[in-house]
Amino acid sequence: MAKSGPSDRKKVNSSEEWEISHVATKMNVSTQAVVGAKRATGSNERTVIEKYLSDKASKSTGQSASKSTGATKAKGTGKKK
Repeated sequence: MAKSGPSDRKKVNSSEEWEISHVATKMNVSTQAVVGAKRATGSNERTVIEKYLSDKASKSTGQSASKSTGATKAKGTGKKK
């Protein structure tokens, strides 16, 4: 018997395009990123997906900054004679 009543708002239903689109708009990512986050986390919990996407966004911005400072540090750490 099918479940009657309101859907669970704590979960993202992949078969509902508007739910994927809503999370994508909220997190400022593509719908593909939301689907990828669902696959990567193995969860359809809204909070898990949103945390994964926000962590991924902060890591990508943090990596680009650390890459540039890492290159600067590498130049200044040559061997002393």
